[in-house]
Amino acid sequence: MTLSLPIFNPNAGRLGTLLESLPTKGQAAGLSMAPQDRQAACPPTEPLPMTMAEARQRGWDELDVVFVTGDAYIDHPSFAMAILGRVLEAAGFRVGIVSQPDWRRVDDWRRFGRPRLFFGISAGNMDSMINHYTANKKVRNADAYSPGGQIGLRPDRATLSYCQRAREAYPGVPVIAGGVEASLRRLAHYDYWSDKVRRSILLDCKADLLVFGMGEEAILAIAQRLRAGETVKDLRNMRSVAYALGASEAIPPWPPIPLLPLGDGGRRPGEGLAAAAEAFTHPLPKGDGEGNDTIALPTYDAVCRDKPTFAEATRIIHNETNPYNARRLVQWHDRQAVIANPPAFPISQISMDAIYMLPYTRQPHPTYKTSIPAFEMIKDSVTIMRGCFGGCTFCSITAHQGRTIQSRSKESVLLEIKQMAADPKFKGTISDIGGPTANMYQMKCAQPEVEAICRRQSCVHPTICKLLGTDHGPLVELMKEARETPGIKKVLVASGIRMDLARRSPEYMQQLVQHHVGGHLKVAPEHTDPDVLMKMRKPANDDFEKFTEVFNRESKKAGKKQYIVPYFIASHPASDLDAMINLAVFLKQNGYRPDQVQDFIPAPFDVATAMYYTGIDPFTKKPVYIARQLRDRKLQRALMQFFKPENYFEVREALRQAKRTDLIGDGCDSLIPSRPPKEALQRRRQDANQRFAGNYVHTPPLTAAGQSQSGTPSNQRRPLDAASQDRRPAKQSRRTPGKGYRPKT
Repeated sequence: MTLSLPIFNPNAGRLGTLLESLPTKGQAAGLSMAPQDRQAACPPTEPLPMTMAEARQRGWDELDVVFVTGDAYIDHPSFAMAILGRVLEAAGFRVGIVSQPDWRRVDDWRRFGRPRLFFGISAGNMDSMINHYTANKKVRNADAYSPGGQIGLRPDRATLSYCQRAREAYPGVPVIAGGVEASLRRLAHYDYWSDKVRRSILLDCKADLLVFGMGEEAILAIAQRLRAGETVKDLRNMRSVAYALGASEAIPPWPPIPLLPLGDGGRRPGEGLAAAAEAFTHPLPKGDGEGNDTIALPTYDAVCRDKPTFAEATRIIHNETNPYNARRLVQWHDRQAVIANPPAFPISQISMDAIYMLPYTRQPHPTYKTSIPAFEMIKDSVTIMRGCFGGCTFCSITAHQGRTIQSRSKESVLLEIKQMAADPKFKGTISDIGGPTANMYQMKCAQPEVEAICRRQSCVHPTICKLLGTDHGPLVELMKEARETPGIKKVLVASGIRMDLARRSPEYMQQLVQHHVGGHLKVAPEHTDPDVLMKMRKPANDDFEKFTEVFNRESKKAGKKQYIVPYFIASHPASDLDAMINLAVFLKQNGYRPDQVQDFIPAPFDVATAMYYTGIDPFTKKPVYIARQLRDRKLQRALMQFFKPENYFEVREALRQAKRTDLIGDGCDSLIPSRPPKEALQRRRQDANQRFAGNYVHTPPLTAAGQSQSGTPSNQRRPLDAASQDRRPAKQSRRTPGKGYRPKT
């Protein structure tokens, strides 16, 4: 049987253009204006209101949209609520922010009164369970997205609580869920913290609509259509939305995409936001919805009962993530169907510029009196792109931001840098210029017609696709002009570098090492074992070693002492004790002593999470070793930090289990010495004292009359006085011989 492929796909090269007509600070100032004139044309703005009093200062008596988020509100383009709020504000909507509300009562949801259009709900920049708990399911000591790093300001599974309170506050107001937590839980998924398959979050949070992925275009289209008088059910024909049908509702049809010229995004010349919003959606024709445009996933009951079925569902879902050929997914949960429409198209460069040129204050809301750790880390960074075609199985970036790289123009980035340099509080150092990955700027598939039919999970694994454009020239030029901007002392690269791509550009490596490393460069080889790297979709360890050689050579040429700081993951699927021991040997031989170790966390939706739960690779259907027990995970973590004395006994246990006692000894090739160091003994003693701490003195149980079983009333029993305590025999030293039994003479 011959497989016939379409020679033309009407979606090929199509981009989202809904945001191109937004009025922005960059347009108001003019990209060609002098910096001083530009600053005068763009006076500092106020953050979006967090109280009704702030809204009235803007002349607003009611709001159109109220966003509820689990993060502190930071008006910076690195944070979702700031971007979404500013996009709607620029389009003429009145928006308020309810940040980290008290979910135990409904008062905060009524702070602004009844919103005219909808509530927008997000757990925050992270899944709330990952935000709260470590890989060992222990409560984290700090929340980077809260003032002062304070924990406990958002609930577990925050999307559920927030949506339910919104329903309680104002029944009848549409509730739109979004953010990372909602995106990754839109279908049946494995939940690591409850160790079970949970149903779609839509059925638990009762949201009317769920927006997955990057939501700027979707949220604007929703606001415009609701303002035009459409109902929330009318919005079910939008891309990048999921929804739950009622038990008696039939599945609506998903129409084929209308034939449109390449790259125009469905927009006709001369039309503005309204026409673009219409192009973002498709009218629902009459019909039963069955056909080649819809795929029925295994039901919720099926994926709960059978792990291979769960693995197959994961494979299908991830094969339908390319917006140019993705089909609609339907998954039944008993009598209810959850429907996930295809993802949104990547947005155009003009849209990217419009988003990042909105009038952000780049500061937390002034009501916060303590610093917010996430802001302190990101405040002087510049985002130049989004998306990632790496497709790592343990990472959610590709699933959330898409595989297609969406880049800003050089002019837009430089304008932002000039505005930062004009701030008197700015110290002159840009902490990071990048995105999810540092060196994918302006990279894309060379043939859009092939990209439109491609279902490959990664453009760079197992090998770099020959159609992938890997030119680093635009990035090198941008970095050069950024560091030459007046007022800029240093431009650093802190985003993860894709090492296999970087080595293809000697010029990029030279510029990176000479000008953009602050002494230490963080990279993420993740592991050294070939099988583990294959399951991760990461390049072979040889690639890391070659990258290190080039880095060291260029550093020596530049006369700088600079170092590679590699990151590795413990307990990833396929990683057993032998693989971790080999990694530990590699670290010792190369002189690496990682200060931070990442334990694998099975995040919802990820391919590696499906491996963890099922023990099966969803794409090959082959069994995968899983370090499931807490003790096994602890041993793997200790092996990565074998040099720490407090890890001595765990490392010794791991080496004995793997029959690698040759690595125990006092030679230069040994991982640990033959005798435990003093610190290891002290640590073991401290751990034992903590485990058995408590009052174990026996107290006779009381009878109903308040007396002990000996007959003495409890209130008459008194402790021994000091004299009686002094008469107690002293403990005998172990070095003093006992008297023993001596017969009378």
